[in-house]
Amino acid sequence: MSDLIINWLNGVPKEYIVLLLGALPISELRGAIPLALSFGFPLYKAYWLSVAGNLIPVIPLLFLLEPVSSRLRKFKVWSRFFDWLFERTKRKAETVQKYEALGLALFVAIPLPVTGAWTGIVAASLFKIRFRYAFIAIVCGVLTAGLIVSALCALGMISWRAISQ
Repeated sequence: MSDLIINWLNGVPKEYIVLLLGALPISELRGAIPLALSFGFPLYKAYWLSVAGNLIPVIPLLFLLEPVSSRLRKFKVWSRFFDWLFERTKRKAETVQKYEALGLALFVAIPLPVTGAWTGIVAASLFKIRFRYAFIAIVCGVLTAGLIVSALCALGMISWRAISQ
């Protein structure tokens, strides 16, 4: 399967691959920035491509998550999925519930599993944070998470160079 994906991506510009990886809910910035650096991109380019990719789904999902999930909940399998997703997000997003938009920005800014733009969108929907506040909070969180991941990657690269000399 991975060979199929690699062959499919062969010939796709590396910038597009970084944007795509940044937009995916599993990898987001945590995967896109290191991948961009492994492609040999300078840190600033890795940062901006990854941030741009991570922000691609934000506006559509902020508008569409609620109506789409409401319609899909009519089917048992989707109802279970959204129940699981919303319950998991509720447990992880106490900060969002308590501090609303500021909490959402902090929640998205922490580059750990089960945080990030995608989960932030779910939390914004779940806690009924207005679009403009949710959008600004998620953008601020993504920018901050990108800085943290970039700093950690840069530190790792500096450490690797120091060890290998």
